[in-house]
Amino acid sequence: MIYALTPARRTRQIVGDLAVLAWCGAWVWAATIVHGLVMRLAEPARSLQRSATDLGSAMTEAGTSVSRIPFAGEELRRAFDRVAGIGAQATDAGMRFETTVGQLALATALVTALAPALGLGIPWLVLRIRFARRASAARRFVDSEADLDLFALRAMSRQPLPRLAAICTDPVTAWRNGDTEVIHALAVLELRSIGLRPSIGRGGTVSAE
Repeated sequence: MIYALTPARRTRQIVGDLAVLAWCGAWVWAATIVHGLVMRLAEPARSLQRSATDLGSAMTEAGTSVSRIPFAGEELRRAFDRVAGIGAQATDAGMRFETTVGQLALATALVTALAPALGLGIPWLVLRIRFARRASAARRFVDSEADLDLFALRAMSRQPLPRLAAICTDPVTAWRNGDTEVIHALAVLELRSIGLRPSIGRGGTVSAE
């Protein structure tokens, strides 16, 4: 049983569920924006990679060309190769920086989305599960006069005093004396607070619609 059978409480539950979903969705959307903003920090690294790669390629080609020069060609080629190596190092540094920024962006996005979503979502989920278990268990119990007596007793221990006083000025004495009318009223009060719509027929026949 996911939702209450009483209209007012069911409406509150549906509105609450939608509000929690909207809250979580809003933070997921915010997380995507944060991820995009942090990833902008990687743009210089990408530019560095492109420039370093172009430099390395140019130096390699130049080294190949100058290597054909008699006598000094090999020396010049080694010089160009050293410059190409520096370009490769710069490319690796840019790649590492981009990877670090990506990890930072992912971590930031996860914290942005999960912290507020779980902060509200977990208590909400606990409450919804608790309601479902209570309502389902109560619905299985409601089938006889003896069960009404149990719910009447629970009402006296759980319900606010003003509500009890509206039923009877001395509900405990009425319950002990087996006052059927008071017992039925107390049971209905408790069942409605759980989210059920009790229907009490003749002879104590009870059902929860």
